[in-house]
Amino acid sequence: MARDEGGDSRAPQDTDGVRAQLDRILASAEFHVPERGRRFLQYIVEEALEGRGEQLKAYTIAQAVFGRDASFDAQNDPVVRIEAGRIRRALERYYLVSGRGDPIRIAVPKGGYAPLFSSAVDISGAGETTGSRTRGNKPGNPVQPVTWRDLLVPIGVPALFGVMAILALIRPLEAYLSPPAERSPAVSSLNSEIRIVVEPFAALGSAPSEMDFARGLADQLIAKLMKVKNFVVLAPDRISVETSGPSFNLQGSALVEGTGLHLHVRLINGADGTVIWANQYDRDLRGHAVLDLEDEIAAQIAMEISNSPRLADPGSDP
Repeated sequence: MARDEGGDSRAPQDTDGVRAQLDRILASAEFHVPERGRRFLQYIVEEALEGRGEQLKAYTIAQAVFGRDASFDAQNDPVVRIEAGRIRRALERYYLVSGRGDPIRIAVPKGGYAPLFSSAVDISGAGETTGSRTRGNKPGNPVQPVTWRDLLVPIGVPALFGVMAILALIRPLEAYLSPPAERSPAVSSLNSEIRIVVEPFAALGSAPSEMDFARGLADQLIAKLMKVKNFVVLAPDRISVETSGPSFNLQGSALVEGTGLHLHVRLINGADGTVIWANQYDRDLRGHAVLDLEDEIAAQIAMEISNSPRLADPGSDP
């Protein structure tokens, strides 16, 4: 089995079975990744089957799958890391929903990009071994003598709860006797930060390329905005995080007409719903890689938002 770091780098013996499993995954409707993610998974699996799992680094994947040139820098361009995380989540969903009975499991462990192959027999065998070790003594087995470790749980746990109850009574007295603590700088810093929620961009047409571009652009925007000082980027499901700092929602839509790309982006004040910044971006898709357009537009949007004078004071006039 092939792993990127600290694992067995040998190619699996059942290469035909792994390739058949890869075809099942790619053909399944439960494997939710765009086309570039499917190319990513197919590339790393084939490289591992050929015994080149140790060479699967972000630099080589970016050139082979995403068309990056020799100047690619993984620290400044997280496209490989973002796509690898998406593939991990998609594989977990696939095996939970429709791939439970598959003979081979393909996974991409965290910390590297080399895939890990395991058979259903290995997984079930490991579960049976673990279960046999946890069974109680059968009749006829000698009774083990009681040691101090056996008394630790029945005596130590009640004692721990008793100490916690005493501390709970002491803490209210300290609140009355101690002077009020000064507000820490960390709280002030948190309240001065600007929270931005990058919502999923809408694809206005029916072309699959629009959906891939909308997802990829949102991922790039998250990566770019995280590098801006005093910006806190939140996932859409974490809007309810409580701070007193300003909060904004970044929304957008993409439309592809022929070879033209039309993108509308707006920044909305989360307090009252007013639009404090908006812009339109039109690009010609001919002669340009989609990933390069995502990176270029995301960088421009992040720069314009960070330089907007209304971001620091949403209530002021434009």
